[in-house]
Amino acid sequence: MHQTFDAALGINLLHANQTDAEHNQAHFDQWGITCLNLMSSPGAGKTALLERTVAALSSQITLAVIEGDMTTELDADRLRQFNVPVIAINTGRACHLDAKMVAGGLHQLSQQYTPTDFELVIVENVGNLVCPAEFEVGEHAKVALLSVTEGEDKPLKYPIMFREADCLLITKTDLAPYLDIDLNQIEANVRQVNPQVTVIPVSAKSGDGLPLWFDWVKTFVAARSRCESCN
Repeated sequence: MHQTFDAALGINLLHANQTDAEHNQAHFDQWGITCLNLMSSPGAGKTALLERTVAALSSQITLAVIEGDMTTELDADRLRQFNVPVIAINTGRACHLDAKMVAGGLHQLSQQYTPTDFELVIVENVGNLVCPAEFEVGEHAKVALLSVTEGEDKPLKYPIMFREADCLLITKTDLAPYLDIDLNQIEANVRQVNPQVTVIPVSAKSGDGLPLWFDWVKTFVAARSRCESCN
């Protein structure tokens, strides 16, 4: 059976992106950097989570952020207040970061700083529940966010992102008492599509769950560092 033109084009785009992603990851590995790809729908709380994460971990882990947004640097400016390197990428009409865009961000990072000084780069992807999960950027792990305000059914309706995630953060849990929402059902739906994923409920506002998230990040970075040392 012949593929449609659109299907063949999509496969070619993903193949080309995968090649670029592997190139990015080779740079990360060469520099001894762990990369996390942070993904969610718009408004799930990625930047708020990053603000708390950078504030808590920047004294323990040397880190930088690659900040993806369609048109502005509003989120990048929020993170720059914490005095860590933030590389802003505007995607225009594109609904996700791709590997080539992140390669441009890595070029800026290597031009402005010494990349081997960093242990962690966090990529904040464009808010979208579908496309970011399909286009790898060279990350070592994908972190997906799902806010309690989005409902329990999203992992089943948009399974790709949740299937690909290594860690799933259920965000804005401080709002749960005011919503008709079941956190256990959210987790159960997530595990239908990804039984092995780490699930951590958090609130960037109250701080609930954040120590578990910080521990996950530190443990993942340390494990990768040990792996690189063995090699």
